[in-house]
Amino acid sequence: MSLNITIHLLDQIHTLAKAAGDEILKIYDTDFVVQNKADKSPVTAADRIADTLICETIRTEVTDHFPIISEESYDETGAHGDLSSSPFWLIDPLDGTKEFINRNGEFTVNIALIENGLPVLGVVHVPVSGRTYLGSPHGAFVEKDAAGPQPISARTPPPQGLVAVVSRSHKNQETEDYLADFSIQEEVTAGSSLKFCMIAEGRADLYPRFGRTMEWDTAAGHGVLRHAGGDVRKQDGGVLTYGKAGFENPFFIARGRS
Repeated sequence: MSLNITIHLLDQIHTLAKAAGDEILKIYDTDFVVQNKADKSPVTAADRIADTLICETIRTEVTDHFPIISEESYDETGAHGDLSSSPFWLIDPLDGTKEFINRNGEFTVNIALIENGLPVLGVVHVPVSGRTYLGSPHGAFVEKDAAGPQPISARTPPPQGLVAVVSRSHKNQETEDYLADFSIQEEVTAGSSLKFCMIAEGRADLYPRFGRTMEWDTAAGHGVLRHAGGDVRKQDGGVLTYGKAGFENPFFIARGRS
């Protein structure tokens, strides 16, 4: 099937991501408690409240036809069923929990819709700054203020060298070794899906990730970058796809226009 991604659907998810961001900020401004999940990763009430809001709103106000895979409510038993022939939602209600805990503002709300293994819609909202990045067949946009969404586009590599963006919390030697093969004029750090969005709006060119990520970490940012003219590839050059068993990503490289 081929989904009809309407402006109305995009607006619904845009509004939902901002509503989740508002709920996250209510927790952000308190002395919240940090807990550890079974995999030892941190979680807060903000993660859970945003997850409940997003999943329930999609089911009751957007569509109940597609499975929802969310980091905070993921069922490892496979109760979601076979995803190979159905579109599905991939959600990280609070991407960058470590950034949230450290109060540096670099955390996001990620909502993506997957079809045939690729993100056909991606929304990344940044609660602290109020920015929202949107990617769909209608194009890629960023909303910064009351002026509304403005078009964005990934750039071709500048002749003076690339701007590489790396993970604030997960940079490693493999990343350094990979970047050594390129002419890098500047290296910047960022948290969460902001790295994809920086490439999508032409502020960076390259984001290599040689560490563990899950599909909900990358799908929304991938959707924004894909519709801005960039792409995300595995180390072997194949396209990064979604709906894999266990929902774990291989290492990948996100880039602007070639």
